[in-house]
Amino acid sequence: MSAIDISVALCTHNGARFLREQVRSICLQTLPPREIVLSDDASRDGSVAVARAAVEECALERLDAAVALRVFENATPLRVVKNFEQAIGACRGELIALSDQDDVWVPDRLARMAAAFAHDPALLLLHTDARLVDAGGQGLGQTLFHALEVTPVELERIHSGRAFDVFLRRNLVTGATTVFRRSLLTDAMPLPVEWVHDEWLGIIAAATGRVDVLEDALIDYRQHESNQIGARRDTFPDKVRKALASRGRTHLDRAIKAELLLARLQSLGDRVAPDTLEKVSGKVVHQRFRAALPASRWARCLPVLREAMTGRYDAFGRGVRGVVRDLFESV
Repeated sequence: MSAIDISVALCTHNGARFLREQVRSICLQTLPPREIVLSDDASRDGSVAVARAAVEECALERLDAAVALRVFENATPLRVVKNFEQAIGACRGELIALSDQDDVWVPDRLARMAAAFAHDPALLLLHTDARLVDAGGQGLGQTLFHALEVTPVELERIHSGRAFDVFLRRNLVTGATTVFRRSLLTDAMPLPVEWVHDEWLGIIAAATGRVDVLEDALIDYRQHESNQIGARRDTFPDKVRKALASRGRTHLDRAIKAELLLARLQSLGDRVAPDTLEKVSGKVVHQRFRAALPASRWARCLPVLREAMTGRYDAFGRGVRGVVRDLFESV
C-alpha cells in the first residue's frame, strides 16, 4: 500500500483539547495517509483551526509526505452517526481509517493494517485492540478488549471467518481502531441513525465479506469526562445493578435495529447467504420476545425458560447473563 491509498475520516466536536496530538499521530505515521477528511460538528472551541495548524506543522517537519486536509464544517450538528457518514462518504482512498478526536495512534498503525489488506484481498474490515489511557495519556493498566471482556472463543471465531456470528451477539468493533475498504460503503451507506456507525460497518462487512482483528493495541484510547462513548470493564456490583435496572426501551430498540439490518441485507440479494438472513430473522424474533416480556417477574419465568431452551439467548446475546437480566430487571 502507498500513501495515496489511505484516507482518514476524522470527526470532531469541541475537541480542541486533545486534537493536536491526535492529528500529529496521524500525519507522522510511518505510512502516512493520502488525506484527512475532517467533519466538524458545530464546534465552538476552534477545533478546525487546531487541526489545520497541526497538519501544517507536520508538513514542515515532513516535506516529503505532507497529508492533505479537507474540512466540512456543520453549522447545525449532524450528531455522531451522520457526522461520520459525511466524513467517510467524502474519503477518496481505497482504505478508510476512522478516527476520533482525542486518541493517539502508534507510529506504525497504518502500515501494519494496510499490510494486512495487501496480504488478503478478501479482507473488508479490520479492527484492533487499544490501550486505555487517562486524560493525560497515562496508561490505565488495561486494554479495550479487557474492558469489553472479549473472550478467546470470540477472537478465534473472528479469525476463522465467523465474525458475523460474534457481532450478532454483541458488537466488538470500536470505530477508533477500525480500517475498512471503501467498497464497503456500497452496501453500508446510508448509515442508519439507530445504529452506532462502527457496529453497523462491522456487521455489514461481516455479512458481505471477511472481517478480521489484530489483537495488538495500536492506539491509545483516551478515557476522560467528555467521552461520548468510552470503555470500562464492569465490576460485579455494576453487573448486578444492570441486571436489576429498568429495561426501558432497550429490547425494543434492539429489535428495531435487527429489523433494519434484515431489511438492508435482504436488499443486497444473493450477495448475502440465506443462512445469514435466517440468523438475523432469529435475532428479530428473540429481541421481540424480550421486548414483550410481562412486568411481573414471576410471569416471566416460564417464557424465559422456554426461550432459553431454543438456544437463542446464546446465539443472539450473552447467554446466561441475558437470562438472568430478563428474570430480574424491572420494567
